Amino acid sequence: MVLELQVSGTLDGVPPEAEFERWLQAALEDLPGETSVVIRIVDEAESQALNAAYRGKDRPTNVLSFPFEPPPGLPAEAHLGDLVICAPVVRHEAAEQGKAEQAHWAHMVVHGVLHLRGFDHIQADEAERMEALERAILARLGYPDPYQEA
Repeated sequence: MVLELQVSGTLDGVPPEAEFERWLQAALEDLPGETSVVIRIVDEAESQALNAAYRGKDRPTNVLSFPFEPPPGLPAEAHLGDLVICAPVVRHEAAEQGKAEQAHWAHMVVHGVLHLRGFDHIQADEAERMEALERAILARLGYPDPYQEA
């Protein structure tokens, strides 16, 4: 597993890189071979701009996933894709939901990586499968069920 962590500017409360590596490893542990992921930590303005450009939603969001698609004619590389996580939104959601901030960061990384791996939560059955995986991965990391009401 190869992580490239990018932190935009001076954002407060961003966990250390070792934690991102631990969370990423847990979400990728069943994949064979070397896999790389870029995680970019951003402010609300950058998150909002990306969310508007790629999802048509003009507001910041907690995590955006950009799966890697190799150009035609080139072999698929071991790069899974990029995650963009908005630090202020994660902090606000954790407080609003009564969750430990570190646990919410872990959830956003695991959730985003599962999206990079092709999981989704649009249909109810897909959501159940994805949430079950998130719960299992986070439990192995020592975090509580992120979907349990506080």
